Amino acid sequence: MNSSSIAAVAAGAVAAVAGGWTYAALSAESQWFGRTVIAGRDPGEIALTFDDGPNDEATERLLEVLARYGVRASFFVIGRFVRERPQIVRAVAAAGHLVGNHTMTHPWLTWQTDARIREELAGCNAAIEDVLGAPVRYFRAPHGARRPFVLRTARELGLVPVQWNIIPGDWKPVGAAEIVARTVRAIEGNRGRGWGSNVVLHDGGDRGLGAERMATVAAVEGLLERYRGGAKFVGVDAWG
Repeated sequence: MNSSSIAAVAAGAVAAVAGGWTYAALSAESQWFGRTVIAGRDPGEIALTFDDGPNDEATERLLEVLARYGVRASFFVIGRFVRERPQIVRAVAAAGHLVGNHTMTHPWLTWQTDARIREELAGCNAAIEDVLGAPVRYFRAPHGARRPFVLRTARELGLVPVQWNIIPGDWKPVGAAEIVARTVRAIEGNRGRGWGSNVVLHDGGDRGLGAERMATVAAVEGLLERYRGGAKFVGVDAWG
């Protein structure tokens, strides 16, 4: 093999390793770096999960909608917003919903130092526990981005890492009908493969309080009506 062929093989190997690492770090369903909760094998189960709250109006309106349908959901909250809106987090927990860790400030954890990762997870745990007086059990990485140290730190802090298998992009400027349509297509696809559905929606935005999320609220009502009597809505704690 000549030098150019060796270089080409080496470049291909580097690209394959880099591609595999990127998949493991950023693919929502990857288990390469360690087990994360995705969904159960009961295709009738749906977990509605909400990231980036608590958030004025949107979170409170969601609680009203969920209460009307008797559905329990999971809220992955940002620690700095928990400090600013503790009353909303208390309302979420009082309604019986799961409250999980979504870091203190919502960084891409894959690219952070070990010290920053630990600070983000431990800080959010402390913020939630100060408000609720109970330990936090579940964690979702912002953007789903992780590396082995992220998952190891989560477990050292008593947290179960959670990802997803449906993300309809409700933070983008799309209407409620499109959010519902995307989610229903994905739910039915998961059912065809024999899987439950773990849906990521957003009741807030990581840039600050007051993010507009009324389309998400309307979409949740549409989904609950669509699957009324035809699905079992669960918290992510049903799966691990």
